[in-house]
Amino acid sequence: MNNKVQKSIISLIMILFSTLIFWVPFYFVIVNSFKSSTKAADMNMYWPDTFHIIENYKTVLLATDNMLIRAFYNSTLLTVLSVTGLVIVSSLAGFVLQRRERGRAASTLNFLVLAGLMIPPAVVPTIWVLNSVGLFKTLTGLTLVEIALHFPFCAILYKAFTATIPRDIDESAFMDGCGGFKLYTHIIFPLLKPVSSTIIIIQAVNIFNDFVNPLYFLPGSENATVQLTLYNFMSMYLTSWNLLFADVVLISLPPLILFIFFNKKIVAGMTAGSVKG
Repeated sequence: MNNKVQKSIISLIMILFSTLIFWVPFYFVIVNSFKSSTKAADMNMYWPDTFHIIENYKTVLLATDNMLIRAFYNSTLLTVLSVTGLVIVSSLAGFVLQRRERGRAASTLNFLVLAGLMIPPAVVPTIWVLNSVGLFKTLTGLTLVEIALHFPFCAILYKAFTATIPRDIDESAFMDGCGGFKLYTHIIFPLLKPVSSTIIIIQAVNIFNDFVNPLYFLPGSENATVQLTLYNFMSMYLTSWNLLFADVVLISLPPLILFIFFNKKIVAGMTAGSVKG
């Protein structure tokens, strides 16, 4: 058996494996979202005898005074604000950390950024701080929390990519009278487009799908995000599985579409800064 045949067999096995891992559960959710409540409770993968597609999805969209529609607005606004803040703050930090990587201050900052990846967030102290400054139960407070939690990962990516940009560019800009901030905004930041695209896509999906942080830091039905709408169809004694699965399908569509159209940019941005040129 030659190498070409072996590679084809391995590729086929990997495709089948990924199909089982990712697409079979998604198929299970979609099929059960088409069923009645009693049939969906059987938890099988058979197609329903009678379809309740329009009925189920309409009920989900209109449940609890159109909470899902309101939740889509809240999640979208949270995602846009958080990702915008992350790109600005993390790119600035990555640029400074890479260009000033020598010295005690730079070593301390690098250590703090790495510590942010390793130390788990403390929920109760964070709530106390947000409540003290009047930002608890506000979208602004949750946005700041999301930026803080995802900042270390994004800053490290920006730092690695900035290392591939020659320092000669900085020196030429300074000789032409360009200041540090103008250097960043007019020269460096446009060159960070590949890694910026990756961070925008990855963090947009992460923040849009976030369940824990909105639950802790943005409670209240009027502040619900898309993941919290799953509670609408679950209770202590009864769960409407068909409506729950329909809700899962609806809130999974935006991230899925984003990944399908931009998956190549994710890979390109993740590997762009891996080798210093």
